[in-house]
Amino acid sequence: MKGFSMIRIGITGLLVSIIGFSFAVPAWAKLEKVGYIDAAKIFDGYQKTKDSEARLQAAGKKKEEERDAIVHEIRRLKDEQALLSEDAKEKKQEAIDVKIKELQEFDGGARKELGEQKNQTFKEIVKDIDSVVQRYGERKGFDMILNDQVLPYRNPRFDVTNDIVDELNRDYKAKKK
Repeated sequence: MKGFSMIRIGITGLLVSIIGFSFAVPAWAKLEKVGYIDAAKIFDGYQKTKDSEARLQAAGKKKEEERDAIVHEIRRLKDEQALLSEDAKEKKQEAIDVKIKELQEFDGGARKELGEQKNQTFKEIVKDIDSVVQRYGERKGFDMILNDQVLPYRNPRFDVTNDIVDELNRDYKAKKK
């Protein structure tokens, strides 16, 4: 997921803080059921992430088409300017300058709008993941579910990643109906 590549980097730390890792050393001795998740795999496997990426790409493509129309208009004005007398060229330059300013404002607005959409989507996805991990852990009787990035060694039998992805996607599919 190219659009979320930078977000994926930050998800590890965020999920660790969401899931919580504030157990004292003596508490480890009392743990009976522990699991771990691969946060990046959950993020990538979640259908909402895929759908959101597709929507963001479509929105980006639409913005690009709108931008291309403004650029085309600037080129058209410059082509017209080349055929004019010196006095008329100055007036045409004013129109070109206005269009260039419009293009700059459009670029800034588009970046801001798409960035806000991406951030909002990321927050929603992380909230969904947190909710499912919490609910899953409680329902299955886990004492702790950790992010695999904080574990130098992990036994695959404690990996609950696929269960979390499956539950996320089931919930997402049910909400879409």
